[in-house]
Amino acid sequence: MHMATFKGNPITLQGAAVQVGQTAPDFQVLANDLSPVTRDTYQGVRIISVVPSIDTGVCDAQTRKFNEEAAKIEGVTVMTISNDLPFAQRRWCASSGLDQVVTLSDHRDLSFGTQYGVAIEELRLLARSVFVLDSNNEITYVEYLEESTDEVNFEAALAAAREAK
Repeated sequence: MHMATFKGNPITLQGAAVQVGQTAPDFQVLANDLSPVTRDTYQGVRIISVVPSIDTGVCDAQTRKFNEEAAKIEGVTVMTISNDLPFAQRRWCASSGLDQVVTLSDHRDLSFGTQYGVAIEELRLLARSVFVLDSNNEITYVEYLEESTDEVNFEAALAAAREAK
């Protein structure tokens, strides 16, 4: 477990932080239709964009920016993971105007959150973070934010996705 903050308040993150160069841990989350999704459901380069709740301004902006910018990079899939219910994610997707968004819910088991060290113990949310996986499931980029309401470094994550094979 490690510490960070959420709106300036200390939080405890469950699980161990992952590192660049290690094999990405597997996980199981739910798609909007309640079907299971694992690390290997999508192939190729993946940006895993983690948000506390898709219905907040910063999370909405993060999801939109990654999906709009990653669409310009051939072979990259953006997986947005939160603890929002799949029904709320489906509603957000329908109202967002983005048709290629992959939103996934970790609400049931916190499988992703604990495997990647982003499950907020006190809130049962996920801490804002970004991970880039290459086609061999090697982690090529990691960003954990000290303050979970700050924005991620979009340019660094997108650059890592462009360089990943």
